[in-house]
Amino acid sequence: MVSAAQRRRQCLEVMGIVRYRLRNASGTGEPAERLVEPASPAAVREERLVPEQPAVPAQNLPASRDEPVAGLDWEELEQAVAGCCACGLCKTRRNTVFGVGNREAELMIIGEAPGAEEDRQGEPFVGRAGELLNNMLAAIGLGRDRVYIANILKCRPPGNRNPSVEEAAACAPFLQRQLELVAPRVVLAVGGVAAHNLLATDESVGRLRGRRHRLPGSDVPVLVTYHPAYLLRRPEEKAKSWVDLQSLHRFLHE
Repeated sequence: MVSAAQRRRQCLEVMGIVRYRLRNASGTGEPAERLVEPASPAAVREERLVPEQPAVPAQNLPASRDEPVAGLDWEELEQAVAGCCACGLCKTRRNTVFGVGNREAELMIIGEAPGAEEDRQGEPFVGRAGELLNNMLAAIGLGRDRVYIANILKCRPPGNRNPSVEEAAACAPFLQRQLELVAPRVVLAVGGVAAHNLLATDESVGRLRGRRHRLPGSDVPVLVTYHPAYLLRRPEEKAKSWVDLQSLHRFLHE
């Protein structure tokens, strides 16, 4: 039977967070095995969460902007998303991508917009990016069935471009209602589009990560990390995401 530690090690290896042998500057002395993380304890401490940042007034997630959406239950909300024609993406989509997972989860993960594979399957985070996300969650002891996963957009933008302001605004009431129904203990914003829309900011993911934010208009904490698709393109950033995951794990066990 595979132990939890072995399972975590396997997930980290899949993520590319491998163990390596670290020697002193002269190349002599006893090798030390450690995770590929910041090089010093001080650097690790700098990655720890700092106190909550004041929320910027919400621009894309108003509390009661769309009255027909407010108050819908899960089935009604999913039907409303499936029939939505509020923007031009309804003309090019194959499927709407509503969301998936535990509807009473402590952790809600919010990504950017569906890609080609998500559009085909009607589910967020599938394909290589979804596999990496699954391994990231498994590395901190979470299965995909223990979290709720959604996106800023419910339809794929052609060519996988970033959502326009109008498209994000059209989907915002649906995401707002999902947040209300799940009532998560914490939100993980995955990628720049998710972070920018949720927090109404234009700061980079690199500047937003490592801090505990709040969802505008609520007390729900928001943590920010890199999108798995970005990590597939930039594997050298995976160690930073591992630090973010450890911060998330600590928060969930406070």
